[in-house]
Amino acid sequence: MHSLLTRQVIHTASMTIARLSLKAGSVVPVHSHHNEQVSMVESGLLKFLLPDGEVLVGPGQVLELKPHLPHGVEVVEDSEVMDLFTPRREDWIQGDDAYLRNKK
Repeated sequence: MHSLLTRQVIHTASMTIARLSLKAGSVVPVHSHHNEQVSMVESGLLKFLLPDGEVLVGPGQVLELKPHLPHGVEVVEDSEVMDLFTPRREDWIQGDDAYLRNKK
């Protein structure tokens, strides 16, 4: 991970659960995946960039992302987020998540 984003992950047989710590100003570039995703913001504020516009998600709010939906994230405030994915993120298991790595 890069200095503005840290991640703790557990992969089960059918899902991936990730706790993300994101610093204000960090960006997750627009990407898509075949996994359904549920993002639960515990603290902070995220701006999700979606094909239909931007959505702000704050503490206690949840956002569902359908499979194959292009999305990116701008971190407005330091944030703690739980992301749930089904099926599990095989790309993360194999280390094919360069869009989250090697950022400054």
